[in-house]
Amino acid sequence: MCNHRPVRLTFRVLAAIFPILASLGAVAQQTPPAPLRPPATPLITHDPYFSVWSMADRLTDTSTKHWTGVGQELDGIVRVDQKNYRFLGSLGREDLSTPALTESSRQVTPTRTVVVMTSPEIELRVEFLTPAFPEDMKVMARPVTYLTWDVKARDGQVHDVTLYLEAAGTLATNDPGEQVTWSRAAIQGLNLLRVGTEKQPILERFGDNLRINWGWFYIAVPQTEGAQLAAGNQGYREAFLSTGRMPEADDIEGARTPQSRHPAAPALNVILPLGSVGATAVTRHVLLAYNDLYSVEYLERKLPAYWHTEFSTFAAMLQAAEQQYPSLRARAEKYDDALQADLVRAGGPEYAAIATLAFRQAIAAHKLVADQDGTPFFMPKENFSNGSISTIDVIYPSAPMFLLLNPKLVEAQLEPVLRYAGMPRWKYPFAPHDLGVYPLADGQLYGGGEETEENQMPVEESGNVILLVAAIAHAEGNADFARRYWPLLSKWAAYLLDKGFDPENQLSTDDFAGHLAHNANLSIKAIEALAAYAQLAKQLGYPDVAKRYQTAATDMASRWAKLALDGDHYLLAFDQPGSWSQKYNLVWDSILGLHLFPADVSAREIAFYKRHLNPYGLPLDNRATYTKLDWEIWTATLAGSQDDFQTLVHPVYKFLNETPDRVPMTDWYDTVSAKQLHFQARSVVGGVYIKLLANPALWRKRAAPAQML
Repeated sequence: MCNHRPVRLTFRVLAAIFPILASLGAVAQQTPPAPLRPPATPLITHDPYFSVWSMADRLTDTSTKHWTGVGQELDGIVRVDQKNYRFLGSLGREDLSTPALTESSRQVTPTRTVVVMTSPEIELRVEFLTPAFPEDMKVMARPVTYLTWDVKARDGQVHDVTLYLEAAGTLATNDPGEQVTWSRAAIQGLNLLRVGTEKQPILERFGDNLRINWGWFYIAVPQTEGAQLAAGNQGYREAFLSTGRMPEADDIEGARTPQSRHPAAPALNVILPLGSVGATAVTRHVLLAYNDLYSVEYLERKLPAYWHTEFSTFAAMLQAAEQQYPSLRARAEKYDDALQADLVRAGGPEYAAIATLAFRQAIAAHKLVADQDGTPFFMPKENFSNGSISTIDVIYPSAPMFLLLNPKLVEAQLEPVLRYAGMPRWKYPFAPHDLGVYPLADGQLYGGGEETEENQMPVEESGNVILLVAAIAHAEGNADFARRYWPLLSKWAAYLLDKGFDPENQLSTDDFAGHLAHNANLSIKAIEALAAYAQLAKQLGYPDVAKRYQTAATDMASRWAKLALDGDHYLLAFDQPGSWSQKYNLVWDSILGLHLFPADVSAREIAFYKRHLNPYGLPLDNRATYTKLDWEIWTATLAGSQDDFQTLVHPVYKFLNETPDRVPMTDWYDTVSAKQLHFQARSVVGGVYIKLLANPALWRKRAAPAQML
């Protein structure tokens, strides 16, 4: 263990937004929290395959890794007057003798990670920018992260400074034993280095703990930067450490594996001379990009990434990305400040820190592709929870962030599932669970798949879809999306009417402790979904249908409040006296204006939850001390006061600060030990944005810009 004080996440935006807190009552009285230490820091975050993180307190403490924890090494050195310092990665076991810059601050915003480091001579600011603006799908879909350096002297002197960046072949492999090839090229305005596997097995494997092993990882360097590039190997680093330069020639000795030692492992090498650097910062940047050729397979059709709807070639996309770099960088700063201010306004600084850290992770657990007719499909992977693609009970918890920032992305999440569910091959009267295992969306594989009803999730998934379609209509001000799939929604509503109030012994999304009959929280979902369906029917001009389902939902809610009551709280299951659970599905009652349940249901539950908090959160139910991070925020959103909301959120913040597991945010952890139980890097953390949906003015303000694109 390194004996140093951890660098913690800081939010520049807080200085600008604390005046807002003066008008927010209880929030204004809150002492600003200690800065959040991210369990893992996002660097490159685009999709389940192009996702690179720093999983330590400092960028130089360990190698960079894919979200799965497998090494995908980016290494960086800055040479100052012939002295070398590391600023990124560990350079491997053999080069730890190269000292690291001192990391003085780390700032994670929705679209950027900014780290400031120093030596006695210089200050180096490193910025990873992924302009993933949900309201702008064409920009969000580009697989490009900008790496920017700003360097200035800090001792009053002038120094000769050179930057070195190295990317290992592991960035394009599933495992380091695969053969890779590398090359360089040039297009207008950019010099390119690329690496990829020799075999290029496009979409040949599916599963959970996998990385991409087809397509090409690129470093694109503006031709104005005066850089030296080599499609070389890790041995070129030694030349730079010794002389500040590297061999002029590329390594052309043929395909090798990234774990090679003799000859040296293949790598892409870039040197950026900054010349004489004084008190005025000198800036350089490169583009880190991935061309995956085809992204997913949907019903036997290979689909390209969505950026292909705007650009015919990868080169054209890169050129546009470079040309727009200054404007996108400025846009990202404004976007981050505004969104973080809204998050603080809605839930306070600790909540804002949680939601900020969730932003890029939620997006990067999806792939945005285009179907053959150009329709966007936004397809999530169940990261480390069996690898399924387009799982409805993963879409459901992740949706609040996208309902807030661009409801069209929720349409894009549901579209491939609904098209599949409308086919004769899906023969059941309820919604499917998934479309297969990432990246092959060729039909449900989970549980009984298309063959049997065994281990299906009928009430869960049917309720999820209806609630999300109603939320889309609420956000967009019309029920056009619902109209397109009305026969399916009607079939599933009829199923819920018959089976939803007192669910049979079946799986739900919270099936960690196995099947559960008479699930009271699942019953709430069915009841809310029936009222949501009635709401949609009214919008679409079916008053008789609306009246029937509204009456049924109202009656069920009244019965539920009596049947589930257990003194000072409500039951986990109707037949289990003394049990309890989080009733997070109740959040739609207010958000969608359904108003089925008496107000004292939420008030009684919140009072009970406050008495059952553990150091790191509220257990999911009475059966264990584990919890789900996304549901905790949904449950907290039921609170009638800001103080109660923050009381329930604070242990989640504490968990992220203190968990010993250095992985991208997990959503399943123990509330006593703060240890991860399994999942990581999942899209469901987008669910923490549900607090903003509970604020109608903020929801309208945030959803409106996407409607105009």
